[in-house]
Amino acid sequence: MRAVIMGGTSGIGLATAQQLTEAGVEVVVTGRDPVRLAGLRDRFAGVEQLDGTDREAVTTFFSELGAFEHLVLAFSPGPVGAGAIGEISLDDFETAFRAKLFAYVHAIRAAQVSDSITMISAATARAAIPGSAALAAVNGAIERIVPPLAAELAPVRVNAVSPGTVDTPWWSFLPPEQREAQFQAAGAGVPAGRVGTPADVADAISYLIGASFVTGTILPVDGGLTVA
Repeated sequence: MRAVIMGGTSGIGLATAQQLTEAGVEVVVTGRDPVRLAGLRDRFAGVEQLDGTDREAVTTFFSELGAFEHLVLAFSPGPVGAGAIGEISLDDFETAFRAKLFAYVHAIRAAQVSDSITMISAATARAAIPGSAALAAVNGAIERIVPPLAAELAPVRVNAVSPGTVDTPWWSFLPPEQREAQFQAAGAGVPAGRVGTPADVADAISYLIGASFVTGTILPVDGGLTVA
Protein backbone atom coordinates (compact mmCIF):
# COMPACT_ATOMS: atom_id res chain seq x y z
CA MET A 1 0.00 0.00 0.00
CA ARG A 2 1.31 3.45 -0.91
CA ALA A 3 0.39 6.88 0.43
CA VAL A 4 1.48 10.30 -0.78
CA ILE A 5 1.60 13.09 1.78
CA MET A 6 1.98 16.51 0.20
CA GLY A 7 3.40 18.77 2.88
CA GLY A 8 4.90 15.82 4.73
CA THR A 9 8.14 17.37 5.94
CA SER A 10 6.94 19.03 9.15
CA GLY A 11 4.05 19.36 11.57
CA ILE A 12 0.88 17.40 10.85
CA GLY A 13 2.13 15.99 7.55
CA LEU A 14 5.34 14.66 9.09
CA ALA A 15 3.51 13.12 12.06
CA THR A 16 1.14 11.40 9.64
CA ALA A 17 4.02 10.09 7.54
CA GLN A 18 5.65 8.65 10.63
CA GLN A 19 2.44 6.95 11.81
CA LEU A 20 1.67 5.42 8.44
CA THR A 21 5.25 4.21 7.96
CA GLU A 22 5.16 2.54 11.37
CA ALA A 23 1.92 0.85 10.28
CA GLY A 24 3.67 -0.64 7.24
CA VAL A 25 2.50 1.82 4.60
CA GLU A 26 4.94 2.83 1.85
CA VAL A 27 4.96 6.61 2.25
CA VAL A 28 6.11 9.23 -0.23
CA VAL A 29 6.40 12.73 1.22
CA THR A 30 6.72 15.99 -0.68
CA GLY A 31 7.81 19.41 0.46
CA ARG A 32 9.55 22.58 -0.64
CA ASP A 33 12.39 22.85 1.89
CA PRO A 34 15.51 21.00 0.66
CA VAL A 35 17.07 20.98 4.13
CA ARG A 36 14.06 19.27 5.70
CA LEU A 37 13.83 16.87 2.78
CA ALA A 38 17.48 15.87 3.11
CA GLY A 39 16.91 14.89 6.72
CA LEU A 40 14.03 12.57 5.80
CA ARG A 41 15.52 10.55 2.94
CA ASP A 42 16.29 7.53 5.10
CA ARG A 43 12.96 7.60 6.94
CA PHE A 44 10.40 7.17 4.18
CA ALA A 45 9.98 5.21 0.98
CA GLY A 46 10.17 8.36 -1.12
CA VAL A 47 11.05 12.01 -0.61
CA GLU A 48 10.40 14.56 -3.35
CA GLN A 49 11.04 18.29 -3.53
CA LEU A 50 7.79 19.72 -4.85
CA ASP A 51 5.97 23.03 -4.61
CA GLY A 52 2.28 22.23 -4.42
CA THR A 53 1.43 25.49 -6.19
CA ASP A 54 3.55 24.62 -9.25
CA ARG A 55 0.87 22.98 -11.38
CA GLU A 56 3.20 21.72 -14.08
CA ALA A 57 5.54 20.15 -11.52
CA VAL A 58 2.63 18.56 -9.65
CA THR A 59 1.24 17.11 -12.88
CA THR A 60 4.64 15.68 -13.78
CA PHE A 61 5.16 14.25 -10.29
CA PHE A 62 1.89 12.32 -10.30
CA SER A 63 2.35 11.20 -13.90
CA GLU A 64 5.73 9.69 -13.06
CA LEU A 65 4.54 8.23 -9.75
CA GLY A 66 1.64 6.28 -11.24
CA ALA A 67 -1.20 4.72 -9.28
CA PHE A 68 -1.29 4.65 -5.49
CA GLU A 69 -3.90 4.17 -2.76
CA HIS A 70 -4.02 7.19 -0.44
CA LEU A 71 -3.46 10.94 -0.87
CA VAL A 72 -3.08 13.33 2.06
CA LEU A 73 -3.04 17.06 1.34
CA ALA A 74 -1.33 18.76 4.26
CA PHE A 75 0.46 21.76 2.78
CA SER A 76 -0.51 25.41 3.16
CA PRO A 77 0.96 28.89 2.71
CA GLY A 78 0.98 29.40 6.47
CA PRO A 79 -0.76 32.42 8.02
CA VAL A 80 -1.04 34.31 4.72
CA GLY A 81 -4.32 36.23 4.86
CA ALA A 82 -4.54 36.33 8.65
CA GLY A 83 -5.57 39.72 9.97
CA ALA A 84 -8.40 42.20 10.04
CA ILE A 85 -10.32 42.35 6.77
CA GLY A 86 -9.58 46.05 6.33
CA GLU A 87 -5.85 45.55 6.85
CA ILE A 88 -4.88 42.47 4.86
CA SER A 89 -4.15 42.92 1.18
CA LEU A 90 -6.34 41.43 -1.50
CA ASP A 91 -3.17 39.85 -2.91
CA ASP A 92 -2.75 37.91 0.34
CA PHE A 93 -6.43 36.93 0.25
CA GLU A 94 -5.97 35.58 -3.27
CA THR A 95 -2.69 33.85 -2.35
CA ALA A 96 -4.43 32.05 0.50
CA PHE A 97 -6.88 30.56 -2.03
CA ARG A 98 -4.29 29.77 -4.71
CA ALA A 99 -1.80 28.16 -2.36
CA LYS A 100 -4.27 25.90 -0.55
CA LEU A 101 -7.73 25.42 -2.08
CA PHE A 102 -6.71 25.71 -5.75
CA ALA A 103 -3.52 23.70 -5.20
CA TYR A 104 -5.49 20.95 -3.44
CA VAL A 105 -7.96 20.80 -6.31
CA HIS A 106 -5.18 20.54 -8.88
CA ALA A 107 -3.49 17.74 -6.93
CA ILE A 108 -6.77 15.83 -6.73
CA ARG A 109 -7.25 16.21 -10.49
CA ALA A 110 -3.70 15.04 -11.24
CA ALA A 111 -3.30 12.18 -8.78
CA GLN A 112 -3.97 8.58 -9.81
CA VAL A 113 -5.37 7.68 -6.38
CA SER A 114 -7.58 4.64 -5.89
CA ASP A 115 -8.73 4.50 -2.25
CA SER A 116 -8.86 7.76 -0.30
CA ILE A 117 -8.16 11.49 -0.33
CA THR A 118 -7.83 13.33 2.97
CA MET A 119 -7.55 17.11 3.06
CA ILE A 120 -6.53 19.34 5.95
CA SER A 121 -8.83 22.30 6.54
CA ALA A 122 -9.05 24.16 9.87
CA ALA A 123 -11.53 25.05 12.59
CA THR A 124 -11.58 28.64 11.29
CA ALA A 125 -14.09 27.33 8.75
CA ARG A 126 -16.67 26.96 11.52
CA ALA A 127 -15.61 29.47 14.18
CA ALA A 128 -16.19 33.22 14.56
CA ILE A 129 -12.61 34.34 15.18
CA PRO A 130 -11.80 37.99 14.46
CA GLY A 131 -8.98 38.36 11.98
CA SER A 132 -9.60 34.99 10.33
CA ALA A 133 -12.01 35.88 7.51
CA ALA A 134 -9.62 34.90 4.72
CA LEU A 135 -8.58 31.69 6.46
CA ALA A 136 -12.24 30.89 7.17
CA ALA A 137 -13.11 31.42 3.51
CA VAL A 138 -10.37 29.11 2.25
CA ASN A 139 -10.95 26.35 4.79
CA GLY A 140 -14.72 26.68 4.49
CA ALA A 141 -14.41 26.18 0.74
CA ILE A 142 -12.29 23.08 1.28
CA GLU A 143 -14.87 21.64 3.65
CA ARG A 144 -17.74 22.36 1.28
CA ILE A 145 -16.15 20.53 -1.65
CA VAL A 146 -15.72 17.34 0.37
CA PRO A 147 -19.31 15.96 0.03
CA PRO A 148 -19.69 16.58 -3.73
CA LEU A 149 -16.22 15.17 -4.41
CA ALA A 150 -17.02 12.11 -2.32
CA ALA A 151 -20.07 11.52 -4.53
CA GLU A 152 -18.30 12.35 -7.79
CA LEU A 153 -15.07 10.41 -7.22
CA ALA A 154 -16.59 7.29 -5.62
CA PRO A 155 -15.41 4.65 -4.90
CA VAL A 156 -12.49 6.86 -3.87
CA ARG A 157 -13.33 8.14 -0.40
CA VAL A 158 -12.93 11.90 0.21
CA ASN A 159 -12.75 13.37 3.71
CA ALA A 160 -11.20 16.29 5.56
CA VAL A 161 -9.68 16.74 9.00
CA SER A 162 -10.34 20.11 10.60
CA PRO A 163 -7.79 20.94 13.32
CA GLY A 164 -8.07 23.66 15.92
CA THR A 165 -4.98 25.22 17.47
CA VAL A 166 -2.11 22.76 17.02
CA ASP A 167 1.50 23.29 18.09
CA THR A 168 3.21 23.20 14.69
CA PRO A 169 5.66 25.40 12.74
CA TRP A 170 2.60 27.16 11.27
CA TRP A 171 2.82 29.42 14.34
CA SER A 172 6.48 30.31 13.85
CA PHE A 173 5.52 33.84 12.72
CA LEU A 174 4.93 34.66 16.41
CA PRO A 175 7.82 35.25 18.85
CA PRO A 176 8.23 32.30 21.29
CA GLU A 177 6.75 34.09 24.32
CA GLN A 178 3.75 35.35 22.36
CA ARG A 179 3.24 31.91 20.82
CA GLU A 180 3.26 30.26 24.24
CA ALA A 181 0.75 32.78 25.56
CA GLN A 182 -1.45 32.10 22.53
CA PHE A 183 -1.32 28.35 23.20
CA GLN A 184 -2.13 28.77 26.88
CA ALA A 185 -5.13 30.97 26.09
CA ALA A 186 -6.34 28.63 23.35
CA GLY A 187 -5.97 25.56 25.57
CA ALA A 188 -7.84 27.19 28.43
CA GLY A 189 -10.74 28.01 26.11
CA VAL A 190 -11.58 24.47 24.94
CA PRO A 191 -13.01 21.45 26.77
CA ALA A 192 -9.84 19.40 26.16
CA GLY A 193 -7.89 21.93 28.22
CA ARG A 194 -4.88 22.07 25.89
CA VAL A 195 -3.84 22.77 22.33
CA GLY A 196 -3.38 19.90 19.94
CA THR A 197 -0.24 18.10 18.84
CA PRO A 198 0.60 16.96 15.31
CA ALA A 199 0.13 13.38 16.53
CA ASP A 200 -3.47 14.17 17.55
CA VAL A 201 -4.30 15.15 13.98
CA ALA A 202 -2.25 12.32 12.50
CA ASP A 203 -4.39 9.89 14.53
CA ALA A 204 -7.50 11.29 12.84
CA ILE A 205 -5.96 11.12 9.36
CA SER A 206 -4.84 7.53 9.93
CA TYR A 207 -8.37 6.68 11.07
CA LEU A 208 -9.93 8.14 7.93
CA ILE A 209 -7.45 6.34 5.69
CA GLY A 210 -8.44 3.04 7.26
CA ALA A 211 -12.16 3.72 7.67
CA SER A 212 -13.48 2.10 4.51
CA PHE A 213 -17.12 3.04 5.24
CA VAL A 214 -16.48 6.75 5.92
CA THR A 215 -16.60 9.29 3.11
CA GLY A 216 -17.82 12.86 2.59
CA THR A 217 -17.02 13.68 6.22
CA ILE A 218 -15.39 16.61 8.00
CA LEU A 219 -13.72 15.34 11.19
CA PRO A 220 -13.05 18.13 13.74
CA VAL A 221 -9.87 17.65 15.75
CA ASP A 222 -10.05 20.83 17.78
CA GLY A 223 -10.32 19.87 21.43
CA GLY A 224 -13.98 20.92 21.41
CA LEU A 225 -13.36 24.46 20.08
CA THR A 226 -16.41 24.50 17.82
CA VAL A 227 -18.73 23.07 20.49
CA ALA A 228 -17.38 25.03 23.46
